Amino acid sequence: MEQLRTIGRELAMGSQGGWGQSKEFLDLVKSIGEARSKAEEDRIIARELEHLKRRLADPDVPRRKMKELLLRLVYAEMLGHDASFGHIHAVKMTHDESLPLKRTGYLAVALFLDERHDLVILVVNTIQKDLRSDNYLVVCAALTAACRLIGEEAIPAVLPQVVELLAHPKEAVRKKAVMALHRFYQRSPSSVSHLVSNFRKRLCDNDPGVMGATLCPLYDLILEEPNSYKDLVVSFVNILKQVAERRLPTSYDYHQMPAPFIQIKLLKILAVLGSGDKQASGHMYTVLGDIFRKGDTASNIGNAILYECICCISSIFPNPKMLEAAAETTSKFLKSDSHNLKYMGIDALGRLIKINPDIAEEHQLAVIDCLEDPDDTLKRKTFELLYKMTKSTNIEVIVDRMIEYMINITDHHYKTEIASRCVELAEQFAPSNQWFIQTMNKVFEHAGDLVNIRVAHNLMRLIAEGFGVEDEGADSQLRSSAVDSYLRIVGEPKLPSSFLQIICWVLGEYGTADGKYSASYIIGKLCDVAEAHLTDDTVKAYAISAILKIFAFEISVGRKIDMLPECQTLVDELSASHSTDLQQRAYELQALLGLDKRAVESVMPADASCEDIEVDRNLSFLNSYVQQALENGAAPYIPESERSGVMSVGSYRSHEQQEASAHTLRFEAYEMPKPSLALATSQVSMSTPPTDLVPVPDPGYHKEDHQTSRSQPSGDAISGEFGVKLRLDGVQKKWGRPTYSSSTPSSSASSQQATNGASHSDGGGLTSSQARESSYGSKRQQGTEISAEKQRLAASLFGSAAAKADRKAQASRKASKESASADKATVSSAAPQPIKEQVIPAAPPPDLLDLGDEPVSSSPPSADPFSQLEGLLGPASATPVVSGALATSTSKAPDLMSIFSDDVPTGATSESSDPALGDVNLMSSLKGATAAAAKKGPSLQDALQKDATARQVGVTPTGNNPNLFKDLLG
Repeated sequence: MEQLRTIGRELAMGSQGGWGQSKEFLDLVKSIGEARSKAEEDRIIARELEHLKRRLADPDVPRRKMKELLLRLVYAEMLGHDASFGHIHAVKMTHDESLPLKRTGYLAVALFLDERHDLVILVVNTIQKDLRSDNYLVVCAALTAACRLIGEEAIPAVLPQVVELLAHPKEAVRKKAVMALHRFYQRSPSSVSHLVSNFRKRLCDNDPGVMGATLCPLYDLILEEPNSYKDLVVSFVNILKQVAERRLPTSYDYHQMPAPFIQIKLLKILAVLGSGDKQASGHMYTVLGDIFRKGDTASNIGNAILYECICCISSIFPNPKMLEAAAETTSKFLKSDSHNLKYMGIDALGRLIKINPDIAEEHQLAVIDCLEDPDDTLKRKTFELLYKMTKSTNIEVIVDRMIEYMINITDHHYKTEIASRCVELAEQFAPSNQWFIQTMNKVFEHAGDLVNIRVAHNLMRLIAEGFGVEDEGADSQLRSSAVDSYLRIVGEPKLPSSFLQIICWVLGEYGTADGKYSASYIIGKLCDVAEAHLTDDTVKAYAISAILKIFAFEISVGRKIDMLPECQTLVDELSASHSTDLQQRAYELQALLGLDKRAVESVMPADASCEDIEVDRNLSFLNSYVQQALENGAAPYIPESERSGVMSVGSYRSHEQQEASAHTLRFEAYEMPKPSLALATSQVSMSTPPTDLVPVPDPGYHKEDHQTSRSQPSGDAISGEFGVKLRLDGVQKKWGRPTYSSSTPSSSASSQQATNGASHSDGGGLTSSQARESSYGSKRQQGTEISAEKQRLAASLFGSAAAKADRKAQASRKASKESASADKATVSSAAPQPIKEQVIPAAPPPDLLDLGDEPVSSSPPSADPFSQLEGLLGPASATPVVSGALATSTSKAPDLMSIFSDDVPTGATSESSDPALGDVNLMSSLKGATAAAAKKGPSLQDALQKDATARQVGVTPTGNNPNLFKDLLG
């Protein structure tokens, strides 16, 4: 609110000779700032809106005055009031020829409207016109509005003009064009997927601002598919090195740090590209070390860069020296008096212990201090760290601390998170079943309504199954201790429903098992639970079922038990309940009391809660009855899905979705015509190899085929009832959405996974860590003496002996897992592969992000789909031309930066300079071939020539590389 008022005061300074605003605007801002309540502010804005509505309705308002009225309207709407009556006036002002008025109109429209507003359709035409303006300020205003207002359906209307602006002479226009393309990609990736190669080109723009803007869309693309951008690792590293060496203009400095936001974005990109890749990570170590050495901890932006370096090091392939530098920086964060830096240190420590758990032991006292800090945010972050470093030796201390913290907080969202973490840690590292039950009791007692009901079922199953070994004494002791604890807890008020369900189930199953408590006592406790929760039918159902079990157990052992008055009252009440489930349970209890001992043992066997119940889903016991009914003339059962005139709900919903999508704008290709039967027959009768034609079961339209390969059809499989289509696998569509007729599986790049085990540092690292620990301890001794309680807590959390034993166990388990995985890999590689029929591999689609020469491929080149059509046009021999072009294009290694140079490589022939010339030579050879017999239908030669011309895809460089990044060119 204060920022809005400050903006309003700055806008109103025109009354003193600034921007030419009137005194009325100044009085408005002043009255809003002096308002004593929200109601008074609303009254002021309401009067202002009524005044603006009258003024805007006047047709004789001067244009300069209209600008001020729109600014006052923007100010009113930013304060949360409806100003929709003035939206159309903002749209009209975007058509004005005056630059200040047009920019004001675009500003108001961008604040008033969004992409789904009805008035946006009136702005699209204006944006198209302004994108072609000679004034770059108008173009910038139109691009800014396009990022805000152009939705998915309107992207094709402005996309070609935005792409043209990437080569604009003004750097501000190029930067905003990159931002607009990024915004279009976020809203509709399929609309601009064929243009993402422009981001690679803009990475080497002359202006660092354009380069920095390009990093944002590249980061999103790399997150989606990192392997496609591994070749840019060296480029990113070189750019980061030049930025860190202050080779950018000083106008990009912030608090004496060279382009810090560009550095942070580059570090994020390198963290993704270097994850699990040792070769890519090797290029990054040098520049990361330089950033650590030059890091400035005196400013927040310097600490932000160092923190991002730690995140990058924890993501890429681990290196001992880099881990040592990251640990040293983390130690500085933890020793700081600022809570923000401590928070960053705790988060960085949580990332580093995944690679080397020993790092946490060096900062154990700092972690204890953060755990006891009054700052709640820092304390929560410390609990996240403890959750990551929990093991069997410190599970009790950490879970007890978490439960204590959970009891004292009131935030239900974070309370649920703490409870789920306590349950997860207890299930994974519980030292004993007794401790697990006691811990679960505490969690359910204080956060039972926030815990998943699955946890309650797991607890009941654990009590029923016991230790899982043939030790009935230990299991009986476990159940007896659970009964004792629940009898103490059951009388407490406001217990969660899920916890009461557990208590009722345990008391009903094992309340009288050891003879310590009488059946009347347990039944009385259960009746009290049911009476205390009259509105919870689930708790009452568990209580009456527990009472039924106790009566059954007593009757089965021959003991007579009298019905207590409160129990009889409960049964009578449930018999008249509105819930049929409660009625059934009450009637079952009354029926059970009239049975004899043998019948009760058969109906309610003792300790049978863990026995599996076999359910006959096919109802096989009714087979004889069904067979007899069929023999007597009964009609057989027809499933509902097979009955005539019945449409399933799923098909009905899909039909509705198709109808809804039919009313939106569509940009798909026109449907291909269905081939006639005569044409199909004539084409089948042609003397061509069967590989030239592909039978299609449905003579409809061509759909995408996402299979990796297609089996070769036999010659007799082609008949008159099948349609005939040309094989165009791997050919890019030139109309509609950019897709391919077949997709190829991405090549599996063999990347080495990062080792998460402990990294042993050398002697130098040990000396520096000891120095840090001693300096930290001396600093603490100067302030306050370390208490014995903190030392005990640190010893229980970071026990060295237990930690070493735990690491040895983990190392042995890890070695066994690695050997097992190696055996599996050997077996899988030795397994015989099934012999398939002749398969034509689908041609890979062209790389949309490749701006250089043809990439070198280790696999043999795929067959050109156009060469398979030779038989249709004659015996012309085009194979040598194509193979020669391919051999020449693949003989040269790809160079990403060479596309930005105007020099032509020496020694290259005309055929090798352009891979697409192979198709042109193919056409020239095909034109000289024997002409095919004249027949009806389209000319195959013309169609083939058009497709070959359309396949010439490439990027023409617009200028030399920038001098700033000349090192990228080698």
